[in-house]
Amino acid sequence: MTAATFHALVLAGSRGGTDPVAAYAEVSDKALVRIADATMLARVVGALRAAGATRIAVSANAPAVRAEAVRLGCEPVDAAAGPSLSTLHGMQALGTPLLVTTADHALLRPEWIRDFLTDAPGGADVAALLARSDVIARDAPPTRRTYLRFADGAWSGCNMFLLRTPRAEAAVRLWMAVERDRKRPWRIVRRLGVGALLRYATGRLTLAAALDRLGVAAGVKAVAVAARHGLAAVDVDTPADLDLVRGLLDQPSQST
Repeated sequence: MTAATFHALVLAGSRGGTDPVAAYAEVSDKALVRIADATMLARVVGALRAAGATRIAVSANAPAVRAEAVRLGCEPVDAAAGPSLSTLHGMQALGTPLLVTTADHALLRPEWIRDFLTDAPGGADVAALLARSDVIARDAPPTRRTYLRFADGAWSGCNMFLLRTPRAEAAVRLWMAVERDRKRPWRIVRRLGVGALLRYATGRLTLAAALDRLGVAAGVKAVAVAARHGLAAVDVDTPADLDLVRGLLDQPSQST
């Protein structure tokens, strides 16, 4: 896929209760936390637009976040109870191909987006950007990340997905089912297959094989794209993450 123009969805919904990052920054919503004189949402939208996004929707339920989306020239879309259903609603509103990311991806740069769109294989229905642990260690200061450990290395998600074809809706619906069954792990095991999970537990499952199995379960072609930039795996989940990102963006070389 060329990165010339595309549509994008930014997930900026609230999960209820007080967000610790918003409380730490003394704002009403995490998407409105200011970093380097701009809200996190504004930074993400700016990167998407600079990368070629011609239509950007923001999935949000908080009035202040929706107002910020309108100020930035984006289309507000009602956020649902979880990110998977919000993604489905955004996909139905904007169609495919659709790039999906999150409002707390404050370090997002246009070149990361363009590289992802360029590197995503043309035959895939859905693609996810992931970064290897060694790439993160090369590019990012010491930071706590969540890793999935496969036979070909440890990988961390980068909060960037490409829903390339209408068939990607099946993958989003599988995501919804996994969210619903998170307290009933046996149902997740049944969907993914015991064999694949045993290979994962014994360190014999590669990332590509895992996504192939997920794709089979959903009836789509799903692929992982290896991030060229380790900082793409850094988002703002905690106050410590916010301090890290603010420190990075105080450095001229990290500004966008």
